[in-house]
Amino acid sequence: MRLPRPRSLAGQLFAMQVVLVAAIVAGCALFSYVTDRRQAEETARRQAIATATSVAASPAVIAAARTEDPTAALQPYAETLRTTTGVDFVVVMAPDGTRWTHPVPGEIGRTYLGDIGPALRGRTFTETHMGVLGPSVRVVAPVRDPHDHGRITALVSAGITIDRITEQVHKQLAALAAMAGGALALGGLGTYVINARLRRHTHGMNAAELSRMHDYHQATLHAVREGLLMLDGQRRIALINDGGRALLGLGEDAVGRTVTGLGLPAPLTGALLAAEPRVDEVHMTADRIVVLNSRPVSSGGRRGTVVTLRDHTELQALSGELDSERGFTQALRAQAHEAANRLHTVVSLIELGRVEEAVEFATAELELAQALTDQVVTAVGEPVLAALLLGKAAQANEHGVELVLTEGSAIGDGLLPATLPARDLVTVLGNLLDNAVEAAQGSAAAEVAVTLTTEDGHLLVRVADSGPGIDAGAAEAVFERGWSTKSPGRGIGLALVRLTAARHGGTIAVEQSPYGGAEFTVRLPLKRLEQEVPA
Repeated sequence: MRLPRPRSLAGQLFAMQVVLVAAIVAGCALFSYVTDRRQAEETARRQAIATATSVAASPAVIAAARTEDPTAALQPYAETLRTTTGVDFVVVMAPDGTRWTHPVPGEIGRTYLGDIGPALRGRTFTETHMGVLGPSVRVVAPVRDPHDHGRITALVSAGITIDRITEQVHKQLAALAAMAGGALALGGLGTYVINARLRRHTHGMNAAELSRMHDYHQATLHAVREGLLMLDGQRRIALINDGGRALLGLGEDAVGRTVTGLGLPAPLTGALLAAEPRVDEVHMTADRIVVLNSRPVSSGGRRGTVVTLRDHTELQALSGELDSERGFTQALRAQAHEAANRLHTVVSLIELGRVEEAVEFATAELELAQALTDQVVTAVGEPVLAALLLGKAAQANEHGVELVLTEGSAIGDGLLPATLPARDLVTVLGNLLDNAVEAAQGSAAAEVAVTLTTEDGHLLVRVADSGPGIDAGAAEAVFERGWSTKSPGRGIGLALVRLTAARHGGTIAVEQSPYGGAEFTVRLPLKRLEQEVPA
């Protein structure tokens, strides 16, 4: 049996709000009813007091009280007052309580039902008492004869029945009920409209589903390694995950900051501020290469941008290593082709009977190749760097460029610390050699000089070429991504070298080389404080 789906959040809020509005309206109606009844009773009491006191002070009543038959003069007077003042009865009685007037003629001459003691003592008082007409709010006032030294010669009672008060309250209650019903209907309609909009925004999900979605949302943000940023219409960071903070080097206070205040490189800041979509753009931060994708979004009239970032640093380094491996392969293929030609030459000399010339030719070639190998292996104890230099030397030779290792170069095996992996050195030296060989092609000397040594606790990597060199004004621009004198789409090598050097706390500088071209010098510290090593 399939269990019913829980009510949506909008439905739950609608039900609660309707109950709340109904309770408030009912409470207000009850309070108004009680208040109106109290006010009606108070109004009736004041009306009865005014009527009784005015009758008690009337000269006609005082004069009639002296006569033998007060009823004849007072009954018409009392009925006239009753109908004109709006009270239910006006009773004039003798001091002993015998009625002289009454709305019911049969009650005239009978004893008044109620307390008259306070009035006999000269005090006007009010009470609620059961009478001939039913329970009523009544007032009893004394009648004093000024010609008889103020003696109390009669009593006047005026009142309004409870039934009449209740009838008035019921009329008010009907109007109150109509207003309460209208307020309830209006409140329910407003609640429905608000919750209909809430239902659209929550897509009809209930509280448990929204809570579960929030948990998934938070877990996804923290689990994804790629960076995710959400920018609002003012280009402030509305949301950023852990990957985004790591890739951009931001702290926990990144949310709410503007893009221009993050201290990012100008090209990356421009890409984040762009209103149009960006697809797979490569940008550089202080220590990383990131691929940026952005797309504008609009919700409820508010515009923003969703940005994703992917770490391209490792991929770019691997691409550099792959290019180096391809260069090695091409160099080995060229060497194999050249060795085959030399071998054919030796075989041909032997077949022609010139054995001594064949031995001399083969020995000279071996000495020339072994001399470079011995020089590199002797000076560079790091096997990865030695293999890189030999491969690049063969590749340079194929392009007509001579690659030499300067005198004094020396890096012993085991000298490089674990914090300076060989792969990063391949990235640094390989890109510098590729640029130098390409720059030196076609020059008069066609030479590239490499220096590898240690100096003041730093690893010194210097590559000089005999190419056309670099203008002084472009000395800083050469390290920016996209700067290149070659074909479009190049210009990542030197940027990657500087990025790698900065990640290890090193520096890179460019100046004019002794051969007339450019000379790049990279200094990498061999020992770094533990707190300086990046995570």
